[in-house]
Amino acid sequence: MRAVKKLLTCVAVASLSALFLSTALAYQPDAPYITSQKKHAAEWQAQEKMVVNKLQALEKKYGKKPNIIFILSDDIGWGELGSYFGGKLRGTPTPNLDIMAKNGMKFLEAYAEPSCTPTRIALMTGRHPVRTGLTDVLWPGQKMGLSPEEITIAELLSQSGYSTAMWGKWHLGDQPKHAPENQGFDYAYYGLYNGAAWAWPNMQSFYERDVVPGVGFWYDYPGNKKYLQQYGIRIDGIYQGKKGEGRKVVGEINSQEMVNFENQSAKQIIQYIKDNAKSDKPFFIYWATYANQVAGSPKEYRFKKGIDSRNNQAAQMAQHDAHVGEILQTLKDQGIAENTLVIWYSDNGPMYAFWPTSGYTWLKGGKGQVTEGGVRVPAIVYWPGMIKPAQDPLGLLHVTDMYTTMASIAGVKDKIPSDRVTDGIDQTAFLLFGEGYSHRGYMFYYSGPKIGAVRLGPYKALFDSHSAGGGLPKMSVYNIMRDPKETHGAMYNYLWFLTPLQNVMQEHQKQIQKFPHRKPEQVK
Repeated sequence: MRAVKKLLTCVAVASLSALFLSTALAYQPDAPYITSQKKHAAEWQAQEKMVVNKLQALEKKYGKKPNIIFILSDDIGWGELGSYFGGKLRGTPTPNLDIMAKNGMKFLEAYAEPSCTPTRIALMTGRHPVRTGLTDVLWPGQKMGLSPEEITIAELLSQSGYSTAMWGKWHLGDQPKHAPENQGFDYAYYGLYNGAAWAWPNMQSFYERDVVPGVGFWYDYPGNKKYLQQYGIRIDGIYQGKKGEGRKVVGEINSQEMVNFENQSAKQIIQYIKDNAKSDKPFFIYWATYANQVAGSPKEYRFKKGIDSRNNQAAQMAQHDAHVGEILQTLKDQGIAENTLVIWYSDNGPMYAFWPTSGYTWLKGGKGQVTEGGVRVPAIVYWPGMIKPAQDPLGLLHVTDMYTTMASIAGVKDKIPSDRVTDGIDQTAFLLFGEGYSHRGYMFYYSGPKIGAVRLGPYKALFDSHSAGGGLPKMSVYNIMRDPKETHGAMYNYLWFLTPLQNVMQEHQKQIQKFPHRKPEQVK
C-alpha cells in the first residue's frame, strides 16, 4: 500500500510539473523570447520546478491560491522614493515604501511604457499597446478605449476563482464597454482620467475658475456641463461599478475631493481585505492610485516635518506612503501577509511639465519619452515568507511581464489567448528568487505606434534624427549599465551592435506579420 501511495504521489507531482512546464509556451510570446527559451530550456525548466514546489507548499498551507494586490502609482520617477536615493533628500520621505523594499525586493531595472494609458494597457493585457490598436493617451470624450476583445488580467484571474476589485484612475476609455466593471472586475471605484482636477472646472467663465497660475492650456475649456452636452461624458464624475450592474456617479472630482478620493479608496481597500481575508476565494486588488499626479495637496501632510511644503506632489507622496503602510499592516493583522503578493509599480517617469510641482528622476528625460527617465521606474514586491528580504536584483523586468506572472501564480497561464502575441514574460522565478532569474534579455520601447528604442542586454539603441546619416542608421547606442543617464551615446563605437539589433528587430517584425496588430476602434 505504501508503495502504491508513493507511486500515486510521484505521478501526481510529475503530472502537475508536466502541466506547468507544458503551458510555459501555451500562449504566443514574441519571437525573441522563443529564441531565448530554446537556448535556456533546461535551466528555465529547472527553475520552474522550484517555482511549482514553492507555490504548491503555500497553497497547501492556506488552502487557496495567493491573494494579489497590484498598486500602480502615477508619474513617480526612479529617484523619488527613499529606497531609490530620493525620499528625505527630495523632501518626499517614504518610510513605509522603504520598509516594504527592505522587507521585500526592489527592482533596479524595471520598466513601464512612456505614459499613462499605454502602461495601463500593457498591465491589463500583457501586450504592447500598439498590438491592441490603442497607442496614445486617451482624452475625455474620445470614443476609443480598451477593446472588449482583449483579455484582461482581471478576466483571467476570475477564471481561477478570484474575487476582483479596482480603485483609482482607469484611463482606458470612458464608454461603458471600456469600463472596469465590463473588463473583468467585480467591483470598481474609479475616475476616468487624470488627477488634474482643476483642469476640468464646472464653471463657465474663465474668471470664476480655480485655475493654477501659469498653467494656461485649459483657459478656453467650455466647462463640464457643456462638455457633457457636446460629447456625452461626465468628466468630473467619481464612478462606482459592479459587474453585471453597470455604473453610477457617486461623487464629483475637484481639487479637495481628489484628496478625499484617495483616502476613501484606501479605506475601502482595507475594508475589502478584512471582508475577504477568511474567504475561500483569493482576491485580486488593482489600485491605480492618483499619487502622484497633479491632484490636490493633502493639508494633513503638507506641513509635516521633512515635507517640501511648496511641492504638492511631496504631500501626495506622504499621503500615499501612509496608505501603503496601512494596507500592509492590515494584511499582517488579518494573518494573510504570507499568502498575499503585493506589487508596487510606477506607470512612467515624472511629468516635468508641472515642474517644480512634480516628481523627479536621476535619469535622463521624463514622462512621454523613451529615454531612461521616462520608462525606467521604481518597482517593489513584498511577500513575507516567500521572498527573501532586502534584495535589489539586476535583471530586466517590463510591466507586460506582470500580466503573465500574475496569471502564472494564479494558475491560469494556460488560459492566456494564443491567437495573439503576449509580450509579457513569466517572471515568477525572478520575483521569488531574485538576481540571476530574470528571463528577459531584450526590450522594445514603443513611442506611440513606433519603436523608439531597443534594449539587448546592457545595450540600448535610441532611434533619433540627430545622429549619424550618410546611409548609416540614425541612432545613438548606450551601455546602460555603464551609462544609465545616457550621456555618452555614440553609434560609431557600436558598429558591431548593428547585426544583433537588426536580427532581433526582424524577429519582432516577422511576428507582427504573423499576428497583425488589432485595428483601432472605428469611431461612429
